[in-house]
Amino acid sequence: MRIAFIGFGEVASVFSKCLREHGAEVWAYDIQLKPGTEGVRFGSLPEVAGNAEYVLSTVTTETAKDAAQACAAHLKPGQVYVDLNSTAPSVKRELAGIVAPSGADFVEGAILGAVGAAGAATRILTGGPNAPEVAATLCRLGLNVRYYSPQIGPASTFKMLRSIFSKGFEALLIELLIAAQRAGLAQDLWKDVVDFMTRHPFEEVASNWVRTHPLAHQRRYHEMVQVLETMREIGVDPVLSSATAALFERSGSLGLAEAFPEKPASPEAVIEFMERRLGKRA
Repeated sequence: MRIAFIGFGEVASVFSKCLREHGAEVWAYDIQLKPGTEGVRFGSLPEVAGNAEYVLSTVTTETAKDAAQACAAHLKPGQVYVDLNSTAPSVKRELAGIVAPSGADFVEGAILGAVGAAGAATRILTGGPNAPEVAATLCRLGLNVRYYSPQIGPASTFKMLRSIFSKGFEALLIELLIAAQRAGLAQDLWKDVVDFMTRHPFEEVASNWVRTHPLAHQRRYHEMVQVLETMREIGVDPVLSSATAALFERSGSLGLAEAFPEKPASPEAVIEFMERRLGKRA
């Protein structure tokens, strides 16, 4: 089976090695040609995109549309164009529209996690009418792919919303560690956070944070006001911490304390109530 990568960075490099080990013939096109990668054949865009059964787009997010438009001129019925870039669901649907006139099938792919850390075992979700077949084929070729939805959009929505946590937590850690470094407490605070998250199951911690939010959001807001003052005193701009304080302050106007005079049995009850109240404001 011939598989083509459009854009040959870290993702394509890692995935191509796995695909070749499982018998696929791998071609690649990159605007900055990088011939010399063992086992991968580089060629022109018409040669690469026009002659592969699967064309996998692994370019930068901001060039996903340009890549689809460039490839569409060379695609034909019987081919599958799989966009693996981190884009919003509306963009995925736009990409599907770009590819459609060529007669090739479009499948959205959502990569969950860091390929640099998990390698070819990184999870991928697929969406679209042909997504089950694509997922099954790529799994046989060694990748960790799961069919997610017959529509274009849900898989990338999952990816985008998951990034609220993964990218947000990364940003929060960086803000914490910059402040800790400025205060001369970096090693102590890093050890404290790592020890806490290692000793306590995340599900237990996260559930407790959400379940206690109705009872503790006001106290936590006032604590965050003091956190902001502390950060400004040591000369660190509290970007994420300011947003945290704003969220706790907003919770005070939703009627959480009245709705939950006691700690609720599940985090779902808290989130459902907040979503409904926020929905009425929209």
